[in-house]
Amino acid sequence: MFLENRRSINDRTGWIEVICGSMFSGKTEELIRRLNRARIAKQRVEIFKPAIDTRYDESQVVSHNSNAINSTPVESANQILLMASDVDVIGIDEAQFFDDDLPVVVNRLADSGIRVIVAGLDMDYLGKPFGPMPRLLGIAEYVTKVHAICMGCGNLAQYSFRTADSDKLVLLGETDSYVPLCRACYQKAKGGS
Repeated sequence: MFLENRRSINDRTGWIEVICGSMFSGKTEELIRRLNRARIAKQRVEIFKPAIDTRYDESQVVSHNSNAINSTPVESANQILLMASDVDVIGIDEAQFFDDDLPVVVNRLADSGIRVIVAGLDMDYLGKPFGPMPRLLGIAEYVTKVHAICMGCGNLAQYSFRTADSDKLVLLGETDSYVPLCRACYQKAKGGS
C-alpha cells in the first residue's frame, strides 16, 4: 500500500545538500553514507564525479577509508543533466573540480524534484573559496561542514595545506601532497604570524 501511494516524479519536492570541508575531513564518506541510505529506502540513485579525478579509481567514488560506490565520470556539469533521468537522488563528488555551470545544473535538478547531494572542498590550498563551491553553498537548503584533525596540533582542521612543490590550482593528491591544518597551524605553515 505504501509504495503505491508514493508521489510521482512530477509532484515531489527536490532540494540541495552540500557537504564541504578540507581534505581528509570525511566529505566523500558522508556522501557515500547518504547515498547508501537512499538506496536502502528504495530510491533511485545516480552518482557523478569529474572525469579528472582518477586518484583511487577511474569510475568509482572512493573515500580515503576505501569505501566506494559506483559513479559516472563526466567532463562537464551539463553532462549530468543529459544522464540524470528517472532518479530520486543524485550524488556529485569533488564538486570543486566542476565548471561554473554546476550551480545552474544542480538548481535545475532540484527544481525538477530531485534530491541533490554535493560534496567538495570549500577552499583551495591557498585558503580561498574553490570553484563553484561558494555558489553551491549559497543555494543549498542544507549545508554540512565537516572537519579533519589538524596534523600540527590535533585541533579541528578546516584548511588543506599543500606540502608538494607546485603552484597549480588543481593538483590531485593525497597525504603525499596535502595535510589538514587548523587556522593557527595553517598561518604558521604559510609563514604568517
